[in-house]
Amino acid sequence: MAVPARTCGASWPGPVRTAHPWPGRGPRPFPDPRGPASGPARPLLLLLPPLLLLPLLTAPGASAYSFPQQHTMQYWARRLEQEIDGVMRIFGGVQQLREIYKDNRNLFEVQENEPQKLVEKVAGDIESLLDRKVQALKRLADAAENFQKAHRWQDNIKEEDIMYYDAKADAELDDPEGEDVERGTKTSTLRLDFMEDPNFKNKVNYSYTAVQIPTDIYKGSTVILNELNWTEALENVFIENRRQDPTLLWQVFGSATGVTRYYPATPWRAPKKIDLYDVRRRPWYIQGASSPKDMVIIVDVSGSVSGLTLKLMKTSVCEMLDTLSDDDYVNVASFNEKAQPVSCFTHLVQANVRNKKVFKEAVQGMVAKGTTGYKAGFEYAFDQLQNSNITRANCNKMIMMFTDGGEDRVQDVFEKYNWPNRTVRVFTFSVGQHNYDVTPLQWMACTNKGYYFEIPSIGAIRINTQEYLDVLGRPMVLAGKEAKQVQWTNVYEDALGLGLVVTGTLPVFNLTQDGPGEKKNQLILGVMGIDVALNDIKRLTPNYTLGANGYVFAIDLNGYVLLHPNLKPQTTNFREPVTLDFLDAELEDENKEEIRRSMIDGNKGHKQIRTLVKSLDERYIDEVIRNYTWVPIRSTNYSLGLVLPPYSTFYLQANLSDQILQVKLPISKLKDFEFLLPSSFESEGHVFIAPREYCKDLNASDNNTEFLKNFIELMEKVTPDSKQCNNFLLHNLILDTGITQQLVERVWRDQDLNTYSLLAVFAATDGGITRVFPNKAAEDWTENPEPFHASFYRRSLDNHGYVFKPPHQDSLLRPLELENDTVGVLVSTAVELSLGRRTLRPAVVGVKLDLEAWAEKFKVLASNRTHQDQPQKPPFSAQQCGPNSHCEMDCEVNNEDLLCVLIDDGGFLVLSNQNHQWDQVGRFFSEVDANLMLALYNNSFYTRKESYDYQAACAPQPPGNLGAAPRGVFVPTIADFLNLAWWTSAAAWSLFQQLLYGLIYHSWFQADPAEAEGSPETRESSCVMKQTQYYFGSVNASYNAIIDCGNCSRLFHAQRLTNTNLLFVVAEKPLCSQCEAGRLLQKETHCPADGPEQCELVQRPRYRRGPHICFDYNATEDTSDCGRGASFPPSLGVLVSLQLLLLLGLPPRPQPQVHSFAASRRL
Repeated sequence: MAVPARTCGASWPGPVRTAHPWPGRGPRPFPDPRGPASGPARPLLLLLPPLLLLPLLTAPGASAYSFPQQHTMQYWARRLEQEIDGVMRIFGGVQQLREIYKDNRNLFEVQENEPQKLVEKVAGDIESLLDRKVQALKRLADAAENFQKAHRWQDNIKEEDIMYYDAKADAELDDPEGEDVERGTKTSTLRLDFMEDPNFKNKVNYSYTAVQIPTDIYKGSTVILNELNWTEALENVFIENRRQDPTLLWQVFGSATGVTRYYPATPWRAPKKIDLYDVRRRPWYIQGASSPKDMVIIVDVSGSVSGLTLKLMKTSVCEMLDTLSDDDYVNVASFNEKAQPVSCFTHLVQANVRNKKVFKEAVQGMVAKGTTGYKAGFEYAFDQLQNSNITRANCNKMIMMFTDGGEDRVQDVFEKYNWPNRTVRVFTFSVGQHNYDVTPLQWMACTNKGYYFEIPSIGAIRINTQEYLDVLGRPMVLAGKEAKQVQWTNVYEDALGLGLVVTGTLPVFNLTQDGPGEKKNQLILGVMGIDVALNDIKRLTPNYTLGANGYVFAIDLNGYVLLHPNLKPQTTNFREPVTLDFLDAELEDENKEEIRRSMIDGNKGHKQIRTLVKSLDERYIDEVIRNYTWVPIRSTNYSLGLVLPPYSTFYLQANLSDQILQVKLPISKLKDFEFLLPSSFESEGHVFIAPREYCKDLNASDNNTEFLKNFIELMEKVTPDSKQCNNFLLHNLILDTGITQQLVERVWRDQDLNTYSLLAVFAATDGGITRVFPNKAAEDWTENPEPFHASFYRRSLDNHGYVFKPPHQDSLLRPLELENDTVGVLVSTAVELSLGRRTLRPAVVGVKLDLEAWAEKFKVLASNRTHQDQPQKPPFSAQQCGPNSHCEMDCEVNNEDLLCVLIDDGGFLVLSNQNHQWDQVGRFFSEVDANLMLALYNNSFYTRKESYDYQAACAPQPPGNLGAAPRGVFVPTIADFLNLAWWTSAAAWSLFQQLLYGLIYHSWFQADPAEAEGSPETRESSCVMKQTQYYFGSVNASYNAIIDCGNCSRLFHAQRLTNTNLLFVVAEKPLCSQCEAGRLLQKETHCPADGPEQCELVQRPRYRRGPHICFDYNATEDTSDCGRGASFPPSLGVLVSLQLLLLLGLPPRPQPQVHSFAASRRL
């Protein structure tokens, strides 16, 4: 079987060759003489008649024994099957448990899951939940527009005139590094008291709002103070919204000036490094502030770009990329005399996290050389935007050019590609300190509906790479009510600790009339947002009625999941949304691709498919049947799906009405409750109860003993029909307590477990009970007390027969310690119950085998003994073999020459006849015998499945030069100091500015972006891990083969054991270690390239749809405001004087502020 090529961590099989299977009882085939170095006598063997070969087919080191014939090994396999089945029939109690359920038929009802009705009801409930948030959003947006319209601008406003709660005030007053990172006084800051609120997972104050202002914005500026003044009125609207809907979480207004006002008030979560949070860079703000974008970024890398200027450009491009969301498409190119993409992407690609990372890494490799050629850069950009053969946003189209200056206006290019319609906006960025005339750059932007920006130093990067959003917002503002549509975001991490959320967004427009002609204002004021926690949406979905393997999921128009049991990001980054594709949350196949497409298109549907699922512990793959049903969630961009296995069509609901609910006593007085009490454990077995939310007042605990204690104490006070409890969960728990106790009474209590070398017997149920017998066995019970989260439980439901689960062993950890016979192997099977025509699987039962005792038993069962033989120590054989007699080897007598093992369907060792391998039980078999495992794989006993975990967490990588903030400063050389051009270009002034920022924002220069904005406790970063699982292949028959490796060749036999997940393998032990075989890898490995090659994946983009609306054009748009900058050449005398001041260490006069949209917000 060929091993497919992979891009990350692929392990290639070595030169192992296998012969064809040989059925029958004849002599085994000899190794292929064409194999490696077989010696001079090897070809002569081919000339001998077959009969003369028989005496030679004996095992090395045991001349009187031959390798077992196929019928012998099939006989051993049958004995193993019979032994396993016999033990499970006696102790498992499957049949007895069926009878117990039928005997108690009056205590429960069988309910049906109707997929279509279920999914439509849940979709309707989610729609209602979100609609309440939409109404609150609209009230806020309308109020904000009216408040701002009525506000009178104040030129002379002062900080002490405005009273507000500065969310960062406490952190600033107690700055750990003793740095004065904020200007202004604290006299205007309110001091508030807070109370803990579990809904927000935070301390809050419901009487006030809080204000957060980015670190790099001066909070005492006139624009900011006026913004604080008029937004204060929003406080009462926030409070009224919460009165109408107490379930509302964060209500936020993100202003286009950078101010964030949110309710209820809570202190800002200050990171240990500098706080880089800016609301305008949050995923929800970006999505609400403009329509989707097709963006081409072109960077001037001509020789005139100095080292510092090029560094500023690289940082600016990275910051620009951070303003894009998954609804946008982008490409980045560099140009001098000719243009070329900086990365492997040859066309526009989706601006998702992984693609942006490729761009950011590629940008760092740009090198300045050659001459400036604007024409080459713009022609490349227009060609990219005109390519209609690729997936793209098809809304706003723009070109962002970063340059240090030039004279060419390339009017002919614009006439050819963009005029007269001007469908592509051009934004130009003059980067660095220089004496070039910037008029051509201004002209390019102004004649193409764009804007001109200047980035003279580091401090201007963040603000000027996001201001373009205001220009894109113009058509949206001018569209008026048509553009006032609520959009729901991707999943992302809340900055205030709420966890994973989605946010409803609504743009807020400036309704004032601007100018003497009462022209309509076209500025966007900001975005209003209301958070909805994913946990609140999950509460609307059915949990325990769907069974352990049923679930609800939801996806957006990008195919990203917002609900899915596999959505479990190990680490999150405030700067990035959580984007897990549905096809990455599950194991991808064609059927799921079809389902995903239908859901994105907003269709209803139902489909039964056969698919692969990964086990909960991610060690196994099962082939299963699943029913998918899906419907759109109206008024949103989401679609909801329901997945049910066929056996979860029906479920049990306890009906304890007659003899229980009529008794108005605490639940602790009810029948069967006594079997939950620890006092009953010694006789009835230990009971673990699933940590579910049975009642509102039940205190949760990770310790199951403590949780059970809390549960019992609460039940002393609660009646069975209490309104504060979930009667379905509570009654089913009590029902299953009694049913499993009857299993103890009828089956387990009278059996001697030691006779069959069992450590424990157990039963687990859908109702949340796990009963382990005897009580002492609970000390070594390591399975999850929630059956729905236990791998053995879920796998048993999906597989027929007996599922073996050896103890998990990591290859990096020490082997198992076989002391006091406490190491066991779980064997479990589902209990299938048929009631009329309804079939369901409400429980799983099983045993725990004593590993060491069963390893001895395994050797006996795979030997030439008869059942009547008493155990005897080797050397023992049913036949006496001498020089003149011929016998077959077996797994007991000849364990020095014959390897016999049981391997499970994941390729993990379960039992071995080699005593030295007992401590390796649970390890992937390739770590035990790489040569043999590879042969099993190559002979199709196993199939490999490779997938990628995009939610993994890895240890921090060494610091690099990527990220939003620069990590070092440009150091001029001696040649620079001696070069007059360097001085006249004002690079020295730029250097001084950078050093000045370094002094003020010392930690920024060394901060990792995730660390700077994230939690102080963050120690790991997100990464991609490659996972490899093995599962049974297509071979079901008994199979003999040879591992051909010259003089080191080995014979082996493999056979599946019926009604189990085991493979029985008998093989010659290796004669030598000269045959090097490739080792199959099962261990999860880190992919340094972040998963599959992105350059290949973008050639096969997954289906998606953008938002239904697009606002990229309005005939009344006024494009006259397109940026201004200083275009006069600096005086040589002034520059020389400046340098002297720098050399003397005197502080220069502050530079005039770079023009930005903030200046145009004066009303």
